[in-house]
Amino acid sequence: MQQERLTSSEISNIWTHYIRETMAVCITKYMLKSIKDKEIYDFLQYALDLSFQHIDSLTELFKKEKFPIPKGFSKEDVNMDAPALFTDAYCLLYMHTMTMHGMQAYGLASSVSIRKDVCDFYGRCNQDTHDLYNKAIELLSEKNLLEKPPLYATPEKPVFVPDFKYVTDVFGKKRKINTIEAGNIFFNLQKSYIAKSSFIAFKQVSRDSDVQRFLDKCINNKNKHIASFASMLLKEGLHSPRPFESEITNSTTAPFSEKLMLFHSGFFFAAAISYYGAAAVACMRADIAVLAEKAILDDLLVYGSFGKLMIEKNWIEQPPDADDRKVLEQ
Repeated sequence: MQQERLTSSEISNIWTHYIRETMAVCITKYMLKSIKDKEIYDFLQYALDLSFQHIDSLTELFKKEKFPIPKGFSKEDVNMDAPALFTDAYCLLYMHTMTMHGMQAYGLASSVSIRKDVCDFYGRCNQDTHDLYNKAIELLSEKNLLEKPPLYATPEKPVFVPDFKYVTDVFGKKRKINTIEAGNIFFNLQKSYIAKSSFIAFKQVSRDSDVQRFLDKCINNKNKHIASFASMLLKEGLHSPRPFESEITNSTTAPFSEKLMLFHSGFFFAAAISYYGAAAVACMRADIAVLAEKAILDDLLVYGSFGKLMIEKNWIEQPPDADDRKVLEQ
């Protein structure tokens, strides 16, 4: 029986996944070189093993289709001799954040896949990342690095929204932020702090003036969003996650290529746009939803600059195109 061809959504997912997974290998291998805490080392080694397994499976899918394998990232994009740029704690916190991104990406990939081998693959990826996330939470807790979102009192009974002012009454005395809103703000702040710290670290070691200017733009963007969302929690007497800049060392030797650092920065913005979109839909207080929508617009502008710079540097691989019927007809 002839195997079904991969659909456009399946090709785009495995193509993007391969490039991002090869980036993850470069970063994790570099982090492992300097980690001294055995438990964190073992955790990252487990994550690296999963990345290799995923790359092997993706490569097999490409070969089945006789599809060209993307270049992605390789040993050329990582300097294993570079001194430590991040502390052990940062490596664990970073990996925890990346598992959250992974679970979202694999869930989406699963939902748009049809062919059985692709569905099975993303089912395994979902389980792998879920296991990795649980290990990260357990280890963060053991190391006293786990920050929990704000806690709320348990309500005595179900309560219904009295009127539309619950959504629109944002002037004067505003209603309290509900649990959905607090949770979205807190987790988006956590991701923003990890992204900002990564931008600061990349700028510290970058020697490309164009990349440095772009990273300045990234840092300013995150500073703006962190200030806006953190102030909302502060006004409610709720705590924010802590920043992570102190987990960056004073090394000025680049462990990664300029291409990898720029690509990873763009990835952070692509992920942020998705998470802010979810927050804008879930939050019921209009001013919070509007703030999330403004953050999306800000991020889209930065993401546009990222794409332009990647193209100018000839660092971006072209995604697979649809067949050009006019050419085929000739």
